[in-house]
Amino acid sequence: MLTDRPFLETERKPIMNRYTLSALTLAVVAALSAGHALAFDASAPKTREQVKAELAEAIRTGDIVVNGETGQKANELFPGRYPAKPVVEGKTREQVKAELAEAIRTGDIVVDQESGKKANELFPGRYPAKPVAQGKTREQVKTELAEAVRTGQMPLVSTY
Repeated sequence: MLTDRPFLETERKPIMNRYTLSALTLAVVAALSAGHALAFDASAPKTREQVKAELAEAIRTGDIVVNGETGQKANELFPGRYPAKPVVEGKTREQVKAELAEAIRTGDIVVDQESGKKANELFPGRYPAKPVAQGKTREQVKTELAEAVRTGQMPLVSTY
């Protein structure tokens, strides 16, 4: 039955058909499982219950990737829907001032923004030398070499 009236908005077919719904479901499942597959540690396998609990917690806190293109998590896209993360205790004003004074004293502060070099790298004579880590003595090295040759870890003579 054809009429001369213009196409009405109410006459459109539904956008969400079975194919679109299936593709969307598959994408969500793939996004959820991708993060857990990368975090797998072979040395400590987790039980099914542990994985389910972790997934439930990630969904509850919004700590799952929902936008594959940008890598944003649900709690980043919709912060009002999820509980706020606990605030990490910071340093006191005195601690920060002490750290800054120590960095200035030792030259461990960036002075050249282009190169990223620190003051003690640009002007080494103005600052105290950094302590050198004590290495092994000559006798310790000789003993280790003899042990390596004896156990076959290092050949006595190289053949070229």
